[in-house]
Amino acid sequence: MVRFRMFDPDEDRYQVTRAYLVGGDDIPAAGAVTREGDFAVASPSASGSIGLVVRVELRGLPPTGDAKLPTPDAGRLTLQTCLLPVREVPYLLSLELARHRIMFFLNKLEDWQLFDLPPEHAALERFARAQDLFTRALVCERDSDGNLGLDAHELSLAALAHAVDASEALAMASADRQLPERLSGRAYAEATDAYLAAQGEAPPAGAPIVVQNDVGVTLSGRAPVSCAVAPVAFNDQLKQAVLDCSDELVVPMNWTDLEPSEGDYSFAATDRWIEWAVRQAKLPVVSGPVVDFAPKSVPEWLYIWENDYETLREVVYEHVKNVVTRYRRTVSRWTIVSGLHVNSHFTFSYEQIMDLTRLCVLLVRRLQPNARVFLGLDQPWGEYFAKHRQSLPPLLYADTVAQSGVVVDGYALKLVLGAEDTGHGVRDLMAISALLDRAALLEKPVALSAVAAPNSQPDHPSAGAWRKGWDSEHQARWLESVVTLAAAKPYIHSICWADLIDNARPGAPDRTPMGLIGPDGKARPAFASMARVRKALREGRSPLESLDAVRAANPVG
Repeated sequence: MVRFRMFDPDEDRYQVTRAYLVGGDDIPAAGAVTREGDFAVASPSASGSIGLVVRVELRGLPPTGDAKLPTPDAGRLTLQTCLLPVREVPYLLSLELARHRIMFFLNKLEDWQLFDLPPEHAALERFARAQDLFTRALVCERDSDGNLGLDAHELSLAALAHAVDASEALAMASADRQLPERLSGRAYAEATDAYLAAQGEAPPAGAPIVVQNDVGVTLSGRAPVSCAVAPVAFNDQLKQAVLDCSDELVVPMNWTDLEPSEGDYSFAATDRWIEWAVRQAKLPVVSGPVVDFAPKSVPEWLYIWENDYETLREVVYEHVKNVVTRYRRTVSRWTIVSGLHVNSHFTFSYEQIMDLTRLCVLLVRRLQPNARVFLGLDQPWGEYFAKHRQSLPPLLYADTVAQSGVVVDGYALKLVLGAEDTGHGVRDLMAISALLDRAALLEKPVALSAVAAPNSQPDHPSAGAWRKGWDSEHQARWLESVVTLAAAKPYIHSICWADLIDNARPGAPDRTPMGLIGPDGKARPAFASMARVRKALREGRSPLESLDAVRAANPVG
């Protein structure tokens, strides 16, 4: 058992009910986290050092220090501690969160080779402030039992907020350095030369290149930027919107919509979008996931086979065959299956998870040999694994699929943050960038198949918040930052915003609005941001300069 002192008897600062434990390599660990008055109590199921991941409110903190510098509003973010050994004396939670973030910053400074940043760079200035506050917290007076008090807690919270602020600046500095290399083609040319020197022959034209000591593959060209459109909504305004913000037509293949009754397919809505893309817009077509057992994707009639795996397998086989056969002349890339590793709705054994994955991938390979097949990874930080041990951590699942001999062309990550359900807590930009780097270690192209954040603050505090909170302007800023950050990485294959328009599907349950266009048809600021970022990337320019100019003209706190 490990105890963390919080100095917050209510639940406004720390949301312990959604906290979980992590072990080595930041993999979620089994165990319970409970609140006992002023303490969060972590009870791991196994021995050894553990870390705590918890949602923390870092808004509205008072200024600290003689200079009374303002403490930045970092948001309501999911953050973690370092791995800590079990001990009798409780840890000060705010101090341990700040300690991990400072270590995280230094690690990424090295990983991204940014030690040559000038001392006056915003990231380093903010980090120096965080270090100073953290040091002052460490030397605060302790009580007779060796515990730090309220002064140390307040200094640690301020240090944490400044460290997160510095982290985001560092992540964008890394993007600023990488993006020109990718857009100009220099990164791919250098990777080609390195491959030729190591292998004695040139790689196939345009192929992903793996270079020793580099993170992930290096891809040629820029990453296409797009926005998924629900097939049921189809009009001239939406067609123009797709042309303005998308390099590809991304059409979800929701099983509920395609086969509302068993054996009774409804392809008309999907057909008209694909026909328009191929014949008029001349856009490549991307689709999927074809198989997804999330509640919103499973037709009601499928539940009758929930406990009959052999029959369910045959149903999945027929569904994939019908969909891929119909669209194999038009769809160039499939996310064929997604979220099997979460295993929280239909529950499968490990062998069944791997069998369904193999079935879906190999069937597409047989039906459409020239298609690119991506494997979908949902909830990429894997929080679910801490409580549901029949599941698999996402990157372990992907690696296991590869080790089993099932070959995919890449991995499609869903990055939907700020929703109220578990697994979608808000993370800062450095955490997002580091996650992408970990996925790159699979040495396959990585697609962001569903990027999204809210355009208004959800009522439930568990949803989290970025900086001062979600509104249409902050959604636009988050989109600008994340899309630019991802587009700079040489292994990112493509980037797709999850929703063009809010709640487009009739009868869809109410959920956190994340669309670029409201249900009234009015475009939100994020739509203009998406179009602006895409235009800059298409022209071989970094979006960061134009974004800075727009932000200066339209300041947001």
